[in-house]
Amino acid sequence: MTEPTNRDESARASAEQTRAALPVIEMKQIVKRFPGVLANDHVDFDLRQGEIHALLGENGAGKSTLTNILAGLYRADQGEIFINGQRADIGSPRDAISYGIGMIYQHFMLVPSQTVTENIILGLKEPRFILNLPQAEKRVAELSKQFGLKVDPRAHIWQLSVGEQQRVEILKMLYRGANVLILDEPTAVLTPIEARELFATLHSMTAQGRSVIFISHHLDEILEIADRVTVMQKGRVTAAGVSPQGMSKNDLARLMVGREIVFALEKKKMAPGDVVLDVEKVRALNDRGLPALQNLSLQVRANEILGIAGVAGNGQRELSQVITGLRPVVSGHIRLGAYDLNDRTPGDIFNIGVGHVPEDRLGTGLASGLDVMHNLILRRYKEPPIARGISINWNVAHKVSENLITTFDISTPSENTRVGTLSGGNTQKVILAREISTRPDLLVAVHPTRGLDVGATEAVQKLLLQQREQGAAILLISEDLDELLAVSDRIAVIFDGQIIGEMPAENADIEKIGLMMAGTK
Repeated sequence: MTEPTNRDESARASAEQTRAALPVIEMKQIVKRFPGVLANDHVDFDLRQGEIHALLGENGAGKSTLTNILAGLYRADQGEIFINGQRADIGSPRDAISYGIGMIYQHFMLVPSQTVTENIILGLKEPRFILNLPQAEKRVAELSKQFGLKVDPRAHIWQLSVGEQQRVEILKMLYRGANVLILDEPTAVLTPIEARELFATLHSMTAQGRSVIFISHHLDEILEIADRVTVMQKGRVTAAGVSPQGMSKNDLARLMVGREIVFALEKKKMAPGDVVLDVEKVRALNDRGLPALQNLSLQVRANEILGIAGVAGNGQRELSQVITGLRPVVSGHIRLGAYDLNDRTPGDIFNIGVGHVPEDRLGTGLASGLDVMHNLILRRYKEPPIARGISINWNVAHKVSENLITTFDISTPSENTRVGTLSGGNTQKVILAREISTRPDLLVAVHPTRGLDVGATEAVQKLLLQQREQGAAILLISEDLDELLAVSDRIAVIFDGQIIGEMPAENADIEKIGLMMAGTK
């Protein structure tokens, strides 16, 4: 038997490098149509082993459609998918996971009353008759340790933070043998610390040969974590697999939207006016009947934006709901000018002068089964000129909705398009157009730019600043510290249902805010 020569070893190494460079996933000439929309227009995309490939684009650019095809939720009208060089037929999420592809969505699909392990094994074919829960818990613990996804296998989902729930979703896919993970806006619900922990996990996974498709609108994250970037516009790929090395946020933004984005918004200096919202020692319970707000007090004045910073689950949702009439107050008082808002209905509170941009756009903010026009007139259909006696003047309703679509630059095929089919940025514009057009004295905006691309984020933030300049008081609840610093006049930190400190935004100490978010004054 002859000894291998240097040439043989070189050829073998070259062959191994070639195999390693072959795409794990190839999507070729993918076409997907929806009524009135060409969502994917002959899209090519590839993913290599051991890489994080970022997928960028404005809301509605076709990113989610493309990844939903890969994850088995949609079937492409045209095109082919290859897994490790072999043509694949993916017609369902079960097919996708059989090919080693798993997707983690923004909205988690977990059963709160079940444990971590029970959620992870839910729906598996094996074992069919005898469930060995301790063995499953052991395997979950092993995966948790292997990838740095710290979570208690026996904890119930309702006991976990949002970041921990995301870890469960990732573990669910790893438990099923996923080698390719698709993450859709994974940091949208995470604190900065949790985001850094997620990035460390993703690097650990790629170092072990797994691959990641990373969808995000946070350009800083893309520059930090991505090996390659593919950019989409209006269903087409405009930049395929480029390296982000040496790029800036502006470079990425220009590829996404085709123009310069203003990251430092111009905020006019304004003297705060009279107190519009006065929340005094309010107590309220959460959905489980436990204390959510504990003697919480704050004030918001005309011509100012008060930003509320805090880790998710510290009473932000309940605060917005007690102000807008969606949750009862146990004790304390909420006043809008001379009006007491306690025990009033949401409709009464709106009529008094409160607008609301809820965090759940489609569930709470919109009637997703209705068209754009009906959603735009929801606040005003009982009042003239839209109301004509007990009927609706549809000619006026159409004119009002067309005017709002133009004024707020809502991208929709028509006013008769079902609002649930619009992109995230455009659904948010529908809500803002409806709420702002009524000229409220107080606007409660909860995560108004979560999940939006840089162009839509810029547009929403400008709308908030315009309302401030026109005399409105704005309560802005956000987990994005950069956003709070950019648009707020004051920042108050909420922890465990209480405001534990506040400071002017213009000279805010981010480190101090971070400590207060963790409960240290």
